[in-house]
Amino acid sequence: MIIGILSDSHDNLPVIARAVSFFNRQKAGFVFHCGDFVAPFTIDRLMKLECDWLGVFGNNDGEKKGLAAKSGGRIGKPPLKKKMGGRSIVVVHDITSLSLKVPKPGIVTFEQNHMPSVEVRCGTLFVNPGECSGWLSGVPTVALVDLDAMSARIVKI
Repeated sequence: MIIGILSDSHDNLPVIARAVSFFNRQKAGFVFHCGDFVAPFTIDRLMKLECDWLGVFGNNDGEKKGLAAKSGGRIGKPPLKKKMGGRSIVVVHDITSLSLKVPKPGIVTFEQNHMPSVEVRCGTLFVNPGECSGWLSGVPTVALVDLDAMSARIVKI
């Protein structure tokens, strides 16, 4: 199963639409958003995903009630823990807030520093998709994770 990961979309509607289109073309079976949607109007773009999705709040999500309501309850407080494809997946915004132990084989998705990375530590795959918005770096990125292969790649959108 392929899952998509994005974060820090920061109200950049055209880039969110490109990310959604990319995940749909890749036939992602599920998508996670690691926070910093910012405003509820961004949810309309995410609802065009052809798969289900979930997300967590980030430090720039001021309208939490509006985001939760508009998303139909798909967005909540981190950490988000989900079992999928025989893997334990944990989604947070700020990796430094993670204090729980991730069962192996596991995946941790996070974002805070806007710098994409993929790393395996002690049997756990850590995936930072970078910033979907591209506001800081000028390069909008997302991640694709292959749950069967326990591998991930960063993709410029």
